[in-house]
Amino acid sequence: MIKIKINYQDNFIIGFKVSGHANYDDYGKDIVCASVSSIVITSINMALKMDDTSVKTIVENGLIDAKIMKKDEVINKVFLNMIDMLNDLKKDYEKNIKIIIE
Repeated sequence: MIKIKINYQDNFIIGFKVSGHANYDDYGKDIVCASVSSIVITSINMALKMDDTSVKTIVENGLIDAKIMKKDEVINKVFLNMIDMLNDLKKDYEKNIKIIIE
């Protein structure tokens, strides 16, 4: 199961971690893992295009750990949109994705 932990402070997303494997299909063929990765990496890249100091990330095998460095309305909307897309995906793959709000 993919676990997505999202941290909020004062209505701003201040960080998130994505870890695990969806186990929907074999490694390299898993559409759920590919979808989650695409959504998350695209969101991080969008935030960095707008402000190259807005996010710090650690990307390791099976883990994306992101810290949002600025409380900015636009950057926050990028990551709120990411959460909306992940929640939409979770509706179809509830056994494979868990979203935890902290």
